[in-house]
This record gives sequence, structure tokens and C-alpha cells, in this order.
Amino acid sequence: MRIIGGKYKGRIFNPGKKFKSRPTTDVAKEGLFNILENRYYFDSKKVLDLFSGTGGMGYEFASHGAKEIVFVEKSYLHFKFIQTTLNTLQIENGKVIKTDVFLFLKKSTDKFDIIFADPPFDLKSLPEIPDQVLNSNLLNDSGIFILEHPKEFNFTSHPRFSELRKYGKVNFSFFS
Repeated sequence: MRIIGGKYKGRIFNPGKKFKSRPTTDVAKEGLFNILENRYYFDSKKVLDLFSGTGGMGYEFASHGAKEIVFVEKSYLHFKFIQTTLNTLQIENGKVIKTDVFLFLKKSTDKFDIIFADPPFDLKSLPEIPDQVLNSNLLNDSGIFILEHPKEFNFTSHPRFSELRKYGKVNFSFFS
């Protein structure tokens, strides 16, 4: 796996074979960050990366200059990998929290400009994630929530849905 743009562009990190995650493809990351870079200056953005897995999306936000990145990951193995990678890349504005995403959404009082979620595609509660995130009061008024999901899910009728982008098997639904 590699970071596709920004300060750490080209840096490779290898989570190993014990990892049980589905990293976002380079094509999907590149497409998403092309959109985001044309809309936002990351240096003032506080980012929340839910279901962090390898941490790949959070590292991309850091590489593109995000002000602060909070990673939320339940798995101890993934949590330790993210910690190690943050140290290796010397990302000082990144913080990883080992907890269940849904518990974090209920308890956190922080505010974020961008919330990104990449849940397991077979997660039974995946259709409820937009409401849980948007009702958590963690998103700033002018912020965006981006959900990565398989094509089997359609969020276009959600009242806060704003757009859909497709990159192969990866779909990104945007909410504001």
C-alpha cells in the first residue's frame, strides 16, 4: 500500500498478511483527493477517520496537509499498526483511538470538518451509518461526511446526501 499524493507521496506501508481489512484502492483514493483538493484547503481541516483499518485514508489526509487527523479503530492489531506508522512517518498531528466507532460517535464531543468512514462492506449496520454520524453532532456546520461503500447500497434518497462518486467497486457517498 502506498500514499498517493502530498508530502508523503510514494511512501509505502505494509500491514502484513494478518490484517483483516480492505484498503481503499489507489484509483479510488486518487479520484477522491482530486475532488477534495479542488474544494478545500486541508491546512485548516480537522479530519475524523472512522473504521481506520490500515489508516491509509488518514495518512492521505495528513500527507495533503490536514491540520489534525483522528483515527478510530477497534482492532488492537490495526490500532498498533496505525500508531507505528504514524511514528514512522513522523505524523505529529495524528491521534489514534482504540474503540468501537459507534461508542465513539455517542461519547465524543469533538467537532470535525471532514468525517470519512470506510466500514467493513459486510457490516450489517452499514445502512445506518450516515444517520449515526450525522446525528452525533461531530460534524461542523460547513463540514462533509464521506462514506465508502459497495455499489449495493444507495444513499441518494437520504435528506443530507449531496453526491455519489464511483471508482470501480468503490463508491463514495457525500453528505453535508
